[in-house]
Amino acid sequence: MAATSAAKSLLLCLAAVAFLHHLQFQSPAVAATSLGKNGSRAGGGHGRTLSLTLYQQETINKTGYIVVDGVAGAGVSETTTPFGTIYVFRDDLTVRADRASPVAGVAEGSSITTTLDGLQSLSLGKITVDHAGHRGSVSVLGGTYNTKPSDYPVVGGTGDFAYALGYVRSTPVDLRGRTVTYKTELHLYWPPYAHYAPVPHKPV
Repeated sequence: MAATSAAKSLLLCLAAVAFLHHLQFQSPAVAATSLGKNGSRAGGGHGRTLSLTLYQQETINKTGYIVVDGVAGAGVSETTTPFGTIYVFRDDLTVRADRASPVAGVAEGSSITTTLDGLQSLSLGKITVDHAGHRGSVSVLGGTYNTKPSDYPVVGGTGDFAYALGYVRSTPVDLRGRTVTYKTELHLYWPPYAHYAPVPHKPV
């Protein structure tokens, strides 16, 4: 009789756990929303999403500097730095590839050259945006290939980008001369647990 009672108690506990597990993974999907182009919430079960494109304008020895010289491999050029080079930058983000277009934010960070051909590095950065009603920042960490598109996982966010996940893609546009331009694409989404995060401001 005691064994039967214990078995019933165990079954009740398992049923309760299964029910709570169902609530944990199903309830947020009901409240999840998606973010339209105008920054508003829309129905959906995949969380809010946002795609935004800006252009990073970097000028050598003005907005970007080598602070530690590398030790071997390729020399310093428009696309390479020696192995071990540490580079820091704080560049304007513009709304178009044209350097004279309006400034919409700032990209800042550093990179360490990690290959002897001088073309690849480990980079960390913070992208701060004040554009089209969106205000906040995302932090990224990942590998850079100087002459090809590079994807950086988002590791954190602030302001309108709090709780955001996703990645930032940086693509070289113009690498000639002292000022170089990169296309910077933010591909962000908010997971179901972040459905209470603030909605980005709408343009006034």
